[in-house]
Amino acid sequence: MPNCLLKPVQRPLALGEQVYNALRTELRMGAIGAGQALQEVQLAEQLGVSRTPVREAMARLASEGLLAADQRSFTVPALTNQDVDDIYEVRCLIEPAALRRIAPLTANPATRSVIDATLADAVAAHRAGDSAAFRNANVRYRAAWLALLPNARLVRMVELYADHLQHIRALTLDDATVRTVVLRGLRRITTALAAGNGDAAAAAMHQHLLQARLAFIKATGLGRKPGKWKRRTSS
Repeated sequence: MPNCLLKPVQRPLALGEQVYNALRTELRMGAIGAGQALQEVQLAEQLGVSRTPVREAMARLASEGLLAADQRSFTVPALTNQDVDDIYEVRCLIEPAALRRIAPLTANPATRSVIDATLADAVAAHRAGDSAAFRNANVRYRAAWLALLPNARLVRMVELYADHLQHIRALTLDDATVRTVVLRGLRRITTALAAGNGDAAAAAMHQHLLQARLAFIKATGLGRKPGKWKRRTSS
């Protein structure tokens, strides 16, 4: 056989993986509301596939906590105060650490360019009062800095726990006040990343998560005694 450089054949994603990605994208963008039932037959028809990959994808999403089994269907779970507390506690443990790790890279403007561009998109969307575009920019901002993180397991964890809150964001980011809080946090994070300061980036992300949590709870009417969660997680 002659010597030649053969590239590996690119295999298309398995059908079940494609269905999983499609459903997760819908959840991530807040297109499916809490309590809304997802029926295998209807989804299979919409996606042009059989029921089996749909069932497998929904079972996988349920195992990740992004869907809840409800007899013969699945729903997006409605989060309680305790759920929100638990999710943000995990996020406060892993996301600041992740940013600290990539900060030495982001001092380079070329490396940071996608982060800067998605922040600019978020600013423009906020000024235009376009909450859907703001949500999209917010998702892409996170994807931009996660793309610099070499630990694939940590990337998956960050994505998973951020995605748990997507249907809350679909409601709360319609509120200009909440968008202002989120945008302020993204700006602080980006400033720290531009300086290549890992500690400052981690601190900015921690503060951003605390403020975002309070804003989301206020906007969704899940009021609770202030400060309880903060004391518990900072001890």
